[in-house]
Amino acid sequence: MTDTSIQKERPLSPHLQVYKPQITSISSILHRMAGVFLTFGLFLVTWGMVALADGRESFEYFIEFCQSTFGQILLIGWSAAFYYHMSTGIRHFVLDSGFLFEKKAASVSGFVVIAIAAILTALTWAYVYKDMLIGGAV
Repeated sequence: MTDTSIQKERPLSPHLQVYKPQITSISSILHRMAGVFLTFGLFLVTWGMVALADGRESFEYFIEFCQSTFGQILLIGWSAAFYYHMSTGIRHFVLDSGFLFEKKAASVSGFVVIAIAAILTALTWAYVYKDMLIGGAV
């Protein structure tokens, strides 16, 4: 028996087709994606600071972009990524402290993190849009 025949019989695991997605694995993937989205969001912050330093006209253009539909989607997504990344960071701190290792606790904490991030995002944007929600001017 040669080495190549042994390698042919070995599975190609681990790969995504072998594993059933679980809340813990999904949470981990989303945590990484949120980190990437937060990094790209820093370009928007940088643009805002440069526009502010450049003068009134540049900053007004930046504000106009942020108030556009696309800008609002980016800002809402960025805040959701922030709250999710922050919540999972706290969850990981709790895990690192030796808690939530039981299977049920790990699963429940994954759903709790998603719920907390969604609630904080909704509360933030309800506050931002509060004047429009109660019929006032923006």
